[in-house]
Amino acid sequence: MTRTSLHPETLALHAGWRAAAGNGAVAVPIFQTTSYQFESSEHARSLFALEQLGFIYSRTGNPTVDVLERRLAALEGGAGALALGSGQAASAFSVLALAQVGDNIVSSTDLYGGTWNLFANTLRRQGIEVRFVDPTDPENFRRATDERTRAYYGETLPNPKLVAFPIAEVAAIGQPLGIPLILDNTAAPLLARPFEHGAAIVVYSATKYLGGHGTSIAGAIIGSGTFDWQAVPGRQPALTEPDPSYHGAIWAEAAPRLGVAPYIAAVRASVQRDLGAPLSPFNAFQILQGIETLPLRIRRHSETAALVAQWLAERPEVVRVIHPSQQTGAQRARAQRYLTGGFGGLVGVELAGGREAGQRFIDALQLLYHVANIGDARSLAIHPASTTHSQLSPEEQALTGVTPGYVRLSIGLEHPDDILADLTRGLEAAAGLARAA
Repeated sequence: MTRTSLHPETLALHAGWRAAAGNGAVAVPIFQTTSYQFESSEHARSLFALEQLGFIYSRTGNPTVDVLERRLAALEGGAGALALGSGQAASAFSVLALAQVGDNIVSSTDLYGGTWNLFANTLRRQGIEVRFVDPTDPENFRRATDERTRAYYGETLPNPKLVAFPIAEVAAIGQPLGIPLILDNTAAPLLARPFEHGAAIVVYSATKYLGGHGTSIAGAIIGSGTFDWQAVPGRQPALTEPDPSYHGAIWAEAAPRLGVAPYIAAVRASVQRDLGAPLSPFNAFQILQGIETLPLRIRRHSETAALVAQWLAERPEVVRVIHPSQQTGAQRARAQRYLTGGFGGLVGVELAGGREAGQRFIDALQLLYHVANIGDARSLAIHPASTTHSQLSPEEQALTGVTPGYVRLSIGLEHPDDILADLTRGLEAAAGLARAA
């Protein structure tokens, strides 16, 4: 089948796999193995020398994981993918494949708390500077760029700020400079198509909507295959200069000879091989199962979340609703431009009464689960200021969109009436605290 002629609903079921050779099994097998028998000494040598592709060790490649990678690349419209043990590994490796000590990346301030901490602290300790800028003005990325800038980074639909990222505008700034845009599309799979707007790399926490059932931690990096890594001499040394860790391979030249996207080859052969965050075959199987129903689920998540956002906007206990459907002006225009399949399943709600009201709201819920996750088939709720973003300073929290009274909802697949009934319990509890104050 020619993947470019198929719709996402079809790719989610068929891309990367048809049936097992020999027995015709339709479901993707779980290849629960660490190692692979080489055909001969020459075969082994040629694999390690990058003269041909094949499986060596499941830290860098596994047949079950390979199907997931092919499916993700097809769904995203990319040239290749690397599946990893978590979304955090995907975020970290996406940068580590390009930047080294003394280099920098320019990142949006609108980030998930774990990513902010990774960038502001862990990467800084490794000698990589992350320069945070407000994406409201895309030119902020250009202003923060210098000769050691290796990438731009953002989230399509930032968690928890929920203001769509200006993909095409930032990508257009970076391309003439030889700087790729890395975009975290975790909250908007199928709803947004980052590569079509100029992004070069897409990362996912596959734990969320891709898996969809809260069972398996996973991450992924997908390369567009269209970014010209050699266009600006000296800009991307990790891909255009010899890699001493792998026979002096120049990935921009060696990978195409094997029919592999240079960036994905570099991440797999260098960063993943050395740091090791492999996705287990079983978890890859679980994510594949989730992807099969993703087109149906993401549509339902989006529809119900929009209904919940409108209902919350009419409640007197609510100060503000954070959802693209409630935005106006430039924010709404960007959401409509980039989120063509729907606005996603996340809704933020600002409660009167601040931190205590937010926690009181959470504690009163009976249907919604209080967990640190999004994208589950079940509806979820959390108070970011005291949990997911608690490691950030108050000033950093404000930059990411977190205020003391902010509650993040991940709307699931339950009947809308039952979701609204539970939210009513939470609002009444929070309002009771506000009245007492």
